[in-house]
Amino acid sequence: MEHIYQYAWIIPFIPLPVPLLIGVGLILFPTATKDLRRIWSFCSISLLSIAMFFSLMLSIHQINSNSSYQYVWSWIINTDFSLEFGYLLDPLTSIMSMLITTVAILVLIYSDNYMSHDQGYLRFFAYMSFFTTSMLGLVTSSNLIQIYIFWELVGMCSYLLIGFWFTRPIAANACQKAFVTNRVGDFGLLLGILGLYWITGSFDFQDLFEIFKNLINNNEVNLLFCLLCTFFLFVGAVAKSAQFPLHVWLPDAMEGPTPISALIHAATMVAAGIFLVARLLPLFKVIPYIMYVIAFIGIITILLGATFALAQKDIKRSLAYSTMSQLGYMMLALGMGSYRAALFHLITHAYSKALLFLGSGSIIHSMEILVGYSPDKNQNMVLMGGLTKHVPITKIAFLIGTLSLCGIPPLACFWSKDEILNDSWSYSPIFAIIAYFTAGLTAFYMFRIYLLTFEGHLNLYCKNYSGKKSNSLYSISLWGKEGLKTINKNLPLLTLLTMNNSKGVLVFPRNPYKISGITITDFQNNKFSVYPYESDNAMLVPLIVLILFTFFIGFIGIPFNQEGLDILTKWLTPSGNFLHTTLTKSPDWYEFAINAIFSVSIAYWGIFIAFLLYKPVYSSSKNLDLINSFDKKGSNRVFWDKIINIIYNWSSNRGYIDAFYTTSLIKSIRGLSKLFSFFDRRILDGIPNGFGILNFFIAEGIKYLGGGRISSYLFLYFFYVGIFLVISFIPIDFFRFVRLLEVKKFLSD
Repeated sequence: MEHIYQYAWIIPFIPLPVPLLIGVGLILFPTATKDLRRIWSFCSISLLSIAMFFSLMLSIHQINSNSSYQYVWSWIINTDFSLEFGYLLDPLTSIMSMLITTVAILVLIYSDNYMSHDQGYLRFFAYMSFFTTSMLGLVTSSNLIQIYIFWELVGMCSYLLIGFWFTRPIAANACQKAFVTNRVGDFGLLLGILGLYWITGSFDFQDLFEIFKNLINNNEVNLLFCLLCTFFLFVGAVAKSAQFPLHVWLPDAMEGPTPISALIHAATMVAAGIFLVARLLPLFKVIPYIMYVIAFIGIITILLGATFALAQKDIKRSLAYSTMSQLGYMMLALGMGSYRAALFHLITHAYSKALLFLGSGSIIHSMEILVGYSPDKNQNMVLMGGLTKHVPITKIAFLIGTLSLCGIPPLACFWSKDEILNDSWSYSPIFAIIAYFTAGLTAFYMFRIYLLTFEGHLNLYCKNYSGKKSNSLYSISLWGKEGLKTINKNLPLLTLLTMNNSKGVLVFPRNPYKISGITITDFQNNKFSVYPYESDNAMLVPLIVLILFTFFIGFIGIPFNQEGLDILTKWLTPSGNFLHTTLTKSPDWYEFAINAIFSVSIAYWGIFIAFLLYKPVYSSSKNLDLINSFDKKGSNRVFWDKIINIIYNWSSNRGYIDAFYTTSLIKSIRGLSKLFSFFDRRILDGIPNGFGILNFFIAEGIKYLGGGRISSYLFLYFFYVGIFLVISFIPIDFFRFVRLLEVKKFLSD
């Protein structure tokens, strides 16, 4: 096992050859590289599997020994400054390494089919492999400078993958928004790192923790400055983990391909902020004020993320706001000092949310046969009703992920979220009430997504509470009972098997989309019906594996003996004595049952309300009367309409935070820039330009006074020179004469 520690530095670099070789191949041998593109995906998955094996061995050793190993080597050596690079292996590193590699392998297997039609297939796998390298390098870093380097590489990969379809303006704008927002956090992180080095003289974690703690305890450093430095460090985590107020980039990041959302913006990169706070928690715990700030930002993010998800129509944006809210739970736990609960929820949420995002990708994949790639349609839940009988496996996977995120036992997120909710009571009753209330909102909006997507259909538009011709409560299926009669004819057909206009099979680029029993004439005249189709096995296998994780990963949190030496606690105990964390005692099962019943009851209430509002509706005269009854206005009806409209507008407009940023930051900065531009052009440049123009006009007027005789020019020249000399010397002589008179008068007196 010691050999694994010695050679563990190679883990981050195992996936690196794939992007390097793909880049070289596309430059030198583009045709051959593109023809062998499936081999590159196989190499990427194989190398990542090797990294997962090493990570698994490290995790097993951490569970058995709970030890840490650090190896560093000098990079820059000076009399006043030294910088070392290396790697740190401890329980936190093993957790993140296992999480990154397992989710990445499943996402890459899924992506092989999902992206098979895309021209940027090789570019996608190159970016993804480089991202896994950067993320593994981040979690194994041994000091703050090394973390910052990989932190920026992770952000660069996120920028490239969000804007993967850069020809679409909305995707280009989304990646720019993510880049700019994260630069705010990264600048704060850099300031915090430099400030802490100025205080402690070290970037290494262990030295940093010890020196910082001793300085604070002995009052040898300014407490306000220390608070400011730690706050700047936390700002970096706020941006990367989409915490309020730097959360605005995450929903727009859904413009990238869905596998990116599953890996980067649900399970790994957004968890980097949680990882950073967990890594630096010994530093934060020395200053109680910053711990309260962390908990406060976490609880605000929990509530805002849940309320923003209530009325979203885009399935991926709804899941993005759900991710934001769940990351808030982790941040709240870290702010409360519940290190174990935060990391436990990070693990369970990563697998459950990856399952949900890949399930949404399967749905989007199925919808593309109807409308092509159109985010307004194939990601709009209002147009998806009735998918149950068409994509049954995807439906089961999505339902299990939904139940897990709602906190329904015995699924994974129940165990971790329930632990955070229980810890919140002892920290702050107000925070606990908000956390429990948000747990009910989570169950509500998650089942809203499920019901709108899979259950029922409605073939007519009905008015929502605001009276507009749209729908916020019911699905308006594109296909209904009779199937879709029209199809996007711009979709390229792979093959058309016909003979003398006989019935054949239309096979679409994304296997297994097939429409059998139709003719060319039927296709041209839209005389056929088409429904969504279940994804193929290459996409379903990762879903099934994630279902198993979602079912069983939470069981490692159950204590199996009276001493409380459960596997999870041993795994999640930080190395060293910085946090003074001890193994938990065996819990009171009666108290645990009471708390679990309370939290699960709240979740069931959220599910019940979602079912009341979004229950399956099928088109019939009876249901039409039910829909029309919403337009009947009574006094109570009008009152509830106003409340629902307020909630709906708040959610659909994202709490008006984006509008506030647009008005207060973007427009004001542009206005200020225009003012400075005017000052620069009209004043700073205007004065010398004005003198130049003035001289031009003077010279232009004087040139007409000349007669062309040189003698006249010389006479005028000497005349003016003489006048200038007289004027220059007269004041000097005059003052000299006056001074002599004063001296003479003084002497005579």
